[in-house]
Amino acid sequence: MTPAYLHLINDGERMNYLHLLLMADESEEAVRNYIAEGDLYAIHFEDVLAGVILFISVNDSTVELKNLAVIPEFRGRGIGKASIKEGLVIYKNQGKDRVIVGTANSSIDNIAFYQKAGFRMYEIKKDFFLKYPQPIFEYGIRAMDMIMFEKTLM
Repeated sequence: MTPAYLHLINDGERMNYLHLLLMADESEEAVRNYIAEGDLYAIHFEDVLAGVILFISVNDSTVELKNLAVIPEFRGRGIGKASIKEGLVIYKNQGKDRVIVGTANSSIDNIAFYQKAGFRMYEIKKDFFLKYPQPIFEYGIRAMDMIMFEKTLM
């Protein structure tokens, strides 16, 4: 497998990637609220755009993986995990020692994905998704709570 690599997106180009960010967060309003924050990277695989990943600094020691979206035809190839790994090297080199990420209680695949990538659950934000304008359902489960994961950067 050719490894994925990240390319930092210029601020003026971020809206060109809105459609990809919406694959991981169904609320356009929410995405528009955070799209200008942090560092947005295009994920390339074999020189083709395969997705996006957005990291936002929380404080001096912590960065949040705010959005990760891999285009469907590239899923299942380890691109998401490789992108996280590359991103964690970037932030470790910037002095961060912890990364957090949240996903919905209904996002069964994401819950498994983040645990396989070495993240551990540390908090539940009850009723987080009840603020969204439209209810979100996955696997017949309503997204209501945000499950937060963390990983220590070694």
